[in-house]
Amino acid sequence: MPENLPVIPLFEGFNAGQYSALNAIFERYKCPPNTTVFQQGDPPDFLYLILKGRAVIAYKPYDGPPIVITRLKVGDVFGWSAVIGGKKYTSSVTSVSELEALRIRRQDIFDLLNNSPEIGKIIIDRLALNVSPRWKNAHEQIHQFIETNRRQP
Repeated sequence: MPENLPVIPLFEGFNAGQYSALNAIFERYKCPPNTTVFQQGDPPDFLYLILKGRAVIAYKPYDGPPIVITRLKVGDVFGWSAVIGGKKYTSSVTSVSELEALRIRRQDIFDLLNNSPEIGKIIIDRLALNVSPRWKNAHEQIHQFIETNRRQP
């Protein structure tokens, strides 16, 4: 396996040529605690997979303070706006501890899907499995936040 890619389930089962193609497009990202990885409204340039550390996703409504939507840990994926074709990130991500992640550029995702659709589909499917439980959890957290902070008449 190429040096850049860690031994994790995301990269299992690919042959040497496929690993080489993936190694060329994934890059390592590191930052210290309390670093803004990206802000809500920034162009969605990267999709991230956490290898080490923790981060939080926060949403800033136009009329209030930021709300922590979810807490991220090793194995979690964030920055889905880069995949789904959004024009900007819909939330902000800040590291809570030293953070190490793999990231892939938006254009490289689309190029992978066009040039190597079999690899692209496997990678996107595996990444989606990492994020789908969090979407459910985020929905539950938002619902709980609304119920807790509902104004009494």
